[in-house]
Amino acid sequence: MLLLAFPISYNQGDLYVTSGTALYLYNEGSMSRFILKKTLYEDTSGVKTAQNMLITLAMDGTLLSTLTDPQLVGPKGLHVTPTGQVLVCGIRSHTVIQVDREGKKKMATLASEKDGISYPVSICYNTNSHHIIVGVYANPKIIVMEL
Repeated sequence: MLLLAFPISYNQGDLYVTSGTALYLYNEGSMSRFILKKTLYEDTSGVKTAQNMLITLAMDGTLLSTLTDPQLVGPKGLHVTPTGQVLVCGIRSHTVIQVDREGKKKMATLASEKDGISYPVSICYNTNSHHIIVGVYANPKIIVMEL
């Protein structure tokens, strides 16, 4: 399963790149060059697909689900924990939310502007300390929170 919220991801020799309206699959070729294998998904509606939406795709590019939520405006960073929890940053809504593993519904708002979150762009879960680490736009500091 792929969750389309960020522009590039690498998994087992495959490189997935998004343009805002499409998802492309590249394979690693000779001399560490990547070769476009195919377009997995493309939205031809004329609107940037992931502008205010989390899109979940199967590995073959089949659309599985979409999620829009007022607390997820401008999804930027996404992390799937080892237990399958999906954490997503909303850069313009100044939020970090948790969605179900299928990407169909919001489970919780983990942090918002009232918690000091402003323009979150990246997120990671530290399995050793059980903390969420959030990177914010144009700020060298990170925010560390308990899950």
